[in-house]
Amino acid sequence: MNKIIAGICLIGLSITASSQIQYSLDNIINLAQGQSPQAKQAETRKENRFWQYRLFKSNYNPQLALSGNLPAYSNQFIPVIQEDGSTQFRPVEQTNSSLNLGLFQPIAPTGGSVSVNTRASQFQDLVLDDTRWRSTIVDLTVNQPIFAFNQLKWDRKTEPIRYEESRRSYVEEMEFVSRNAVQRFFDYLDAQVNYQIAQFNLANNDTIYNIEKGRYNIGTASEDKLLQVELQLLRSKQDLAQAQLDLQTSRLALRTFIGLNEGENFDLSLPEEIPVFPVDEEIALQYAKDNRSDFIAFERRRIEADAQVAQAKGQRFQMNLNASFGLNSAGTNFDQSYQDAQTQQFANLTLNIPIVNWGRNEARMKTALANKQLTDYVIAQEEQNFEQEIITQVRQLDVLQQQIEISKKSDEVAQKRYEVAQNRYLIGKIDITNLNIALTEKDSARRSYINALRSYWIAYYDLRRLTLYDFANNRLLYTIND
Repeated sequence: MNKIIAGICLIGLSITASSQIQYSLDNIINLAQGQSPQAKQAETRKENRFWQYRLFKSNYNPQLALSGNLPAYSNQFIPVIQEDGSTQFRPVEQTNSSLNLGLFQPIAPTGGSVSVNTRASQFQDLVLDDTRWRSTIVDLTVNQPIFAFNQLKWDRKTEPIRYEESRRSYVEEMEFVSRNAVQRFFDYLDAQVNYQIAQFNLANNDTIYNIEKGRYNIGTASEDKLLQVELQLLRSKQDLAQAQLDLQTSRLALRTFIGLNEGENFDLSLPEEIPVFPVDEEIALQYAKDNRSDFIAFERRRIEADAQVAQAKGQRFQMNLNASFGLNSAGTNFDQSYQDAQTQQFANLTLNIPIVNWGRNEARMKTALANKQLTDYVIAQEEQNFEQEIITQVRQLDVLQQQIEISKKSDEVAQKRYEVAQNRYLIGKIDITNLNIALTEKDSARRSYINALRSYWIAYYDLRRLTLYDFANNRLLYTIND
């Protein structure tokens, strides 16, 4: 009988077909980072932010542009004021064409711009059969806001930080993909272990039922015990059906997450080899401050709050200087319009100063200052939470390392106790109730060990994500030059 029970144990603990692929935790994580939809989304966001940064940098480069209309046609009556003050409507049919080639350069320190242009325009009166040309050989134009908010200046402070945030966020997102892969891995592993337990329990309860039935037939067991074992056998069948459904559901969820082919069968190997390493709280905190996107985001948000204050100041009144100098000419044909060029100058200073605005400027400034103060308070609180999160994670990892050792030993002890109880049951030293207690404790200890491994691996990848540092291999997960 002992040989029969031992055979059942081996079958129950070895249900995986040899043809199935065995995936380790590292295999699942690599697949998730390489082909999961979540990883592809992270890569797309990274690429999108790269091109946004390229767009930002292009705002400071010179732009060469060709513009114009070819041509504008008009045929209508227009009012013409006569010498005596009356108005006559005259028919007009004409075309206007123009072409401008300009080189535009923003001036980031001042927020102004300078441009060099050359243009030609044609006017043709179709009623009078008259054509005129006008050309600007060269034109230098300067536009300079005075006391206005300089968006280029503030963008130059914030956008490089924002781009660096995105690069670090990408690494954090990939570590979060790893963390989610661990979660899905253990969801399936739980279902796989529960299925193995359910199969073992069904085979075991079937054997026990046959034993109790034989004992009942020879009068050494009561009908009550036989019914109890039969009920337990029926529950084992129900548990196996539920475990099989849970296994299929979790397998589909894992396959969908990592982007695995539908027809590929696989099982998971238990990741019992855990990296054990000391982690100093201060060192982990320093890595987090040096590497995390959230920490440099604090500085960006402070700068953005300062920019809002500067923008409120710039809206108090408006003043703008426009000036240009160039050479132009005109003629009845295109060649004449480039002869006998004359200088042209233009200067204009515009202003808009509110005299009475019922406290709008003061309210705008007070709002910006209050928002800046609120931002400082919020960031101060988030910095404290940031530090607390790192310290808590380090301490949790230390505790989980100890819990794994305890739960692993408990699993071994519970397994041994069940084997002893099973042997004693077979020789009639204990009843079915005590055997069931040992069986329940064995299953519970196994599940506790799996949950301890789950908690540890999740905490391990959370620490990697929070510090962007791999303490197990002593290497940075992100460097500035990546």
